[in-house]
Amino acid sequence: MAASRRTLLSSSLVLLGCLTVLPGMTECQAAAPPSPQPETVAVSAPAPREIAPDMGAHATLTGLAAAPAPSQATPEVKAPSPAARLEAEQNVIDVFRAAAPATVFVTQKRLVRDYSMRALEVPAGSGTGFVWDTQGHVVTNYHVVDAGRARGTYSVTLYSQKTYDAQLLGGDPNKDIAVLKLINCDEPLTPIRVLPQGGPLEVGQTAIAIGNPFGLDHTLTTGVVSAIGREVQGYGGVTIRDMIQTDASINPGNSGGPLLDSGAHLIGMNTMIFSKTGSSAGIGFAVPVATVRRVVPQIIDKGRVEHPGLGIEPLPDAYAARVGVKGVVITRTAPGGPAAKAGIRGLQQDRTGEILLGDIIVGINEHKVKNYDDLYNALDRYKVGDEVEVKLVRDGAPASVRLNLIDLP
Repeated sequence: MAASRRTLLSSSLVLLGCLTVLPGMTECQAAAPPSPQPETVAVSAPAPREIAPDMGAHATLTGLAAAPAPSQATPEVKAPSPAARLEAEQNVIDVFRAAAPATVFVTQKRLVRDYSMRALEVPAGSGTGFVWDTQGHVVTNYHVVDAGRARGTYSVTLYSQKTYDAQLLGGDPNKDIAVLKLINCDEPLTPIRVLPQGGPLEVGQTAIAIGNPFGLDHTLTTGVVSAIGREVQGYGGVTIRDMIQTDASINPGNSGGPLLDSGAHLIGMNTMIFSKTGSSAGIGFAVPVATVRRVVPQIIDKGRVEHPGLGIEPLPDAYAARVGVKGVVITRTAPGGPAAKAGIRGLQQDRTGEILLGDIIVGINEHKVKNYDDLYNALDRYKVGDEVEVKLVRDGAPASVRLNLIDLP
């Protein structure tokens, strides 16, 4: 027992000696023989932590919350000089200033009857458009102004926030283009600048969209031309060729608005988006300016668009698909039309009453035709009066005729 106590006492004295230290060394370190040093392990130091001036070391070690710092005024930040603005940023600003006065909002109204059979005019849709010329012609999407069988009236709100009534001159649902004419407009108009014919359009160039999404005032979004030459089924049920794809945000209400390049030129008309939610997903499409440039003057001059045709009545694709036919089956030809004059034959009936196939169109010049959509877009490449070669399948064998296209009503 006495030996154990002496041992404990000696240990205590040694520990006590270790606690009384000289600067830089303990007595234990001075007395103890050197021992092999373990390999040093690198440890990342924690980020320095600022301690409030009224907190002692004890508060820091025990993890107590820091006392609130004295309130200070919001620091001032020196604004950059006008010269610091990026050239690309200034360009977008300039494009908006140039094109916004030509961008308008289109509202469609319809007459409906309430429970007491009174006729009321209610909003039926809205979209964007742009001023085409100083005579008051406004271009927008056909689906923005399409009232169906119901009678519709239209109003256009200009950049000045003045609203005028407008009449529908005409349109082409297959191109999703319509033209309105302002009524009693008494203010000067700023037309949109149209890209000159043959102007450059390349993937990657700047694309700027101006519109009226969700009923807001003029809104600008930017992006690039993501792709060109897209074929997308349009409002009329047929494919619109050479569509422009862009990642500039296009939301409901942007329909009919201008898609512009960095020179504030019209390169397309915003038409549709690819989205499962109904909002912009970064994939928008615009009718190319070449189509707008060709269609709009025809609507202004004639109230309609010329449609080059052959003078035939095609069989709906669904019926042709049932019998495994690839091509456009001709039901009948218009009397006196170019197809009839060229000897093209429609469906025939034999003595037993069985319907026999006539000619099947499989090509127009070098363009293959597998369905009506192909036929429409093949003919759309030509003008009324142009001569084309119509490639046929007749009685199971290839055949062809040449004829001049006519304007279909």
